[in-house]
Amino acid sequence: MSDPSTTARPRHINSGPGVVLLVVYVVFAISAGARAVFQLAVQFHVAPLAYLLSAFSAAVYIVAAVAIGRRRRLLALTAVWIELVGVVAIGLFTVLAPQDFADATVWSDFGSGYGFVPLILPVLGLIWLFRVRESDTAS
Repeated sequence: MSDPSTTARPRHINSGPGVVLLVVYVVFAISAGARAVFQLAVQFHVAPLAYLLSAFSAAVYIVAAVAIGRRRRLLALTAVWIELVGVVAIGLFTVLAPQDFADATVWSDFGSGYGFVPLILPVLGLIWLFRVRESDTAS
């Protein structure tokens, strides 16, 4: 029989770092969502592409937060991958063709307006989700 003190404890998606990850996703969902709603309602004519992309990023954060909170690992992985691809693609696009964006999005310049958290968050999310035991979550 193995010694319980030497056996690795299972990692649960909603404990320790998983809770921090969930909180950050909720904060980003709220902040990106509020920003997008305001921009779409008041300033849509200024930069429609940028504001629609901000709304899309908010939707991705909401899906990721709900999926992480409800232990839907496959959905969380999908949302976080979409987030990573989005922040890299939009980040590259805004660096290489800044004239095409009349205003910044959450993912502009790889999330520099948010301290690069939009770039770091999906990387940390993927690391965490891959470390979480699949048997602890429903797919």
